[in-house]
Amino acid sequence: MLTNRQTNRLLGYPVEARLLIINADDFGMCHAVNEAIVGTLQQGIVRSTTVMVPCPWAWHAIHFLADHPEIPCGVHLTAISDWADYRWGPVSPREKVPSLINPAGNFYNFDHMPEFLAQVSLDQLELEFRAQIEVVLAAGLKPTHLDWHALRISDSRPDILEVMFKLAREYGLALRVAGRSWIEKVQSQGLPTNDYDFLDSYLLNPATKAADYAELLHALPAGLSEWAVHPGLDNPELQAIEPDGNHIRQTDFDFLTSQQAKDIVKAEGIILLDYRALQAVWKDK
Repeated sequence: MLTNRQTNRLLGYPVEARLLIINADDFGMCHAVNEAIVGTLQQGIVRSTTVMVPCPWAWHAIHFLADHPEIPCGVHLTAISDWADYRWGPVSPREKVPSLINPAGNFYNFDHMPEFLAQVSLDQLELEFRAQIEVVLAAGLKPTHLDWHALRISDSRPDILEVMFKLAREYGLALRVAGRSWIEKVQSQGLPTNDYDFLDSYLLNPATKAADYAELLHALPAGLSEWAVHPGLDNPELQAIEPDGNHIRQTDFDFLTSQQAKDIVKAEGIILLDYRALQAVWKDK
């Protein structure tokens, strides 16, 4: 197992430095999410975001990023929808990616992910992911990295991770990496990655989230960590879209914009990064 010393060295930091990427996923999902992400970028401790290209509010997100080129962004590769009443589908022509869509022409929703993963064509998945990247590039944005939406793959689907890795290398982008074996595999090629499996904020209890986040910051280890967070505003739009989960997003927003979060980061000497630091190394390898 490689140590955080390699990651820190590659990024130009001392071996004992505690590095943290806080990335707001799902930019473009809906207006309530977009407004919250903008708030965490401008007022909080979030340092980057990733655009969810197939979603209804993606162009609102893209226009904001085009007006704020100082904000680093990536592409939130999407092949899963989330809810029965609020859906999205491929950017590619549907006839070219039939294994990615259900009979209604939308992506499979989260509850049907095992069915989707059992039959998805990797060639069609690559075609769709490539189309999403091209939309962002055609809009004049300069993405820094790739990550993904909702897919529960980690070490279980190395073939899908290989597709993402291939696209990251081809487009000169960094890649969020999941699972111990993949972290070690990518680092063995001299590429910096998160040293630990990234934190998905959906796995934290909303009732104790502020305390949990504070504890995680106090205990942050040396090396590079990443938090994939999901800010949202608990307004009527989000309540209608996600009635059972909107509080998850609001509690992310509340902590990430709080003075408490800023004070802990400062007191602990944590260095907040974004994927530009990683991309600079990935492009040179």
